[in-house]
Amino acid sequence: MKIVKKLERRLFKHGESCVIYEYPTNDRTIDGCIAKISGRYPEKGGAVNKISKELAYVINGAGTVTIENKTTDIGEGDMVLIQPNEKFYWEGEMELFIPCTPAWNPEQYEIIV
Repeated sequence: MKIVKKLERRLFKHGESCVIYEYPTNDRTIDGCIAKISGRYPEKGGAVNKISKELAYVINGAGTVTIENKTTDIGEGDMVLIQPNEKFYWEGEMELFIPCTPAWNPEQYEIIV
């Protein structure tokens, strides 16, 4: 068992439009974060996870997610599964819970402009 308390989370800013609160599980097979999107993230182009899957749950707010050039409206209570190598971006005002498997790491992540 592993419990990660709120005080243990780590804050990361990804530009002006995305704030991430990472909850370090120290488990290479799965991790999780809270992402606060305010605008468009990434601000230009899209992002790709080369290895990790992301399963994003909209805690509150609304917006759109664009995956492989297909845009879908999303809102509170919706869930989005992003497969490895799918180009995506978020737009709106929303808070997401995002577990990744295997655990997310920056070496497998790329912003494509």
